[in-house]
Amino acid sequence: MKLTRRHILALPLTIPTLMTACSHPAPSTAVPAVPVATVRHGRLERLPPLASRHVDARPVDVWLPPGYDSRRPHAVLYMHDGQMLFDPSTTWNKQAWELDRMAAPLLARGALSDFIVVAPWNNGKLRFAEYFPEAWVAHLDATWRDTLAARALLGPPRSDAYLRFLVEELKPAIDARYATRREREHTFLAGSSMGGLISLYGLCEHPRVFGGAACLSTHWIGGHERNDVVPAAALRYLRDKLPTPDSVRIWMDRGDQALDALYDRAQAQVDALMADKGFRAPRFVSKVFAGTGHDERAWRDRLPEVLAFLLAA
Repeated sequence: MKLTRRHILALPLTIPTLMTACSHPAPSTAVPAVPVATVRHGRLERLPPLASRHVDARPVDVWLPPGYDSRRPHAVLYMHDGQMLFDPSTTWNKQAWELDRMAAPLLARGALSDFIVVAPWNNGKLRFAEYFPEAWVAHLDATWRDTLAARALLGPPRSDAYLRFLVEELKPAIDARYATRREREHTFLAGSSMGGLISLYGLCEHPRVFGGAACLSTHWIGGHERNDVVPAAALRYLRDKLPTPDSVRIWMDRGDQALDALYDRAQAQVDALMADKGFRAPRFVSKVFAGTGHDERAWRDRLPEVLAFLLAA
């Protein structure tokens, strides 16, 4: 199956395939030459090229809110799929989160704490490999592991390496360049679909670095069909690795149309686990947005609620 730039890769998970045995290639150091998106509120900066031991080079954009003051520390929201966050005229589907337009009014009326957004771009055809939680693979049976490796991961999983890039390389660069609150209580992850998976996984793997995660339309099923195998792997991992409920903030949601409609059973199982673990409002919410599907316009429209949950003044 040919992988596209679409957010969700269709996985023929009923077809067994031998796992590809290969090592990680050396990370690329050449950053793709792409223009910086245009924003209407605040300003968007392209981070200088950052050499990484863990991932291929990619653009990293940083949104600074209107009136950004380098003398005043800001919380930091790390958001995946950075090329989809700001300017719909530059994206493959002509949709975007329009983050600056959603956030600016909330900041203007003092509803949010000061914050900046760090937006690393995804890695194209390796997006699935970087965003699918690596520790979940061990909980899959051999057929699913082999198929996942051949048809979606295109080799070994890369999400642990991607998180090391965020924690060991990108965060120190951001903290050195901008006025940031460096504590975990002011450092958050957010993303949609596969970006929802890696946000939750990052929070679980690095609870001393991140204090919260927003997981929108989380792609629990790993493909385009309801199944119990991938959600079961997620549940086994989360049962052991979730941070303590009073130490983090976690947002989860889904729509009920298109691909999001297929998350109903898995999200309900995750919600039950979260309740068993003691997660509850105001530090945990799980919402269904009726009439919405799996696209940037839906995530844009619910973004004010997400920002208020993570960053309320």
